[in-house]
Amino acid sequence: MKYQCIIIEDNLLERDALALKLRKIESLSVIALFGDGMEAIPALKNEEIDIVFSDIDMPDLSGIELLKSLRNPPVFIFISAHPEHAAESFSLDVIDYIVKPVKIERLIKAVNKAIEYISAKRNIQTEINEKSIFTPSNVNDLVQTIDAQEYFFIRENNSYIKLNMGDVLYIESMGDFSKICILGNKSHMVLISLKNLEKQLPVKFFMRVHKQFIINVLHIINVSTSDIKLSNHTIVPISAAYKQLLLDNLINKKTLTRFTD
Repeated sequence: MKYQCIIIEDNLLERDALALKLRKIESLSVIALFGDGMEAIPALKNEEIDIVFSDIDMPDLSGIELLKSLRNPPVFIFISAHPEHAAESFSLDVIDYIVKPVKIERLIKAVNKAIEYISAKRNIQTEINEKSIFTPSNVNDLVQTIDAQEYFFIRENNSYIKLNMGDVLYIESMGDFSKICILGNKSHMVLISLKNLEKQLPVKFFMRVHKQFIINVLHIINVSTSDIKLSNHTIVPISAAYKQLLLDNLINKKTLTRFTD
């Protein structure tokens, strides 16, 4: 299956270079290239577009302004020379943010993430159409009937999947969905936002460390200035505010010191 995408980039050379790279990815079909956000609006309204690769700083209408203007936007991947826009971009639920210069392997990673999201959204939409979707409200009902300190259930492919607390490594936000990553290099996609999951999961195990991530503290191996290494060697980013909470509520309380009272 080919996923239709467009490129929005005001620099002609960078636009053509990006198109050349994307056309090497078999799962994509580049259907149009635009010089700014205004040019792209008719295509976004009239065409079936799956993924948008957009610069941010552009004349007339920036990439962020364009995304905010769309009622039901396709998946957005921002590509920018300015990393300072990343925080605002992720608050708008973009799938990925790539800092220039763009490398093909980084593009492939972003494309795979976008396709995973699109596929999950379509599968869950099928379940909605069949009136068998597992919603956040009945997640709460289910959690109240079990020992939430040991395990929880999710709904996947019309069945209930039991996940042990200790097997969950981290949870990544993907817009309206969340990706639950577990031991064994496996993952599950649920139609529950990270904010809703944070409210339901026990704080004994799970802590928010970034706008995009919740981690299981049992799997922390190392906490550095800007990221956390987990037991499966995954590196998860940590923001300054959440890092202080992690230090105050867990790390400092569990750190051995030279002197005791």
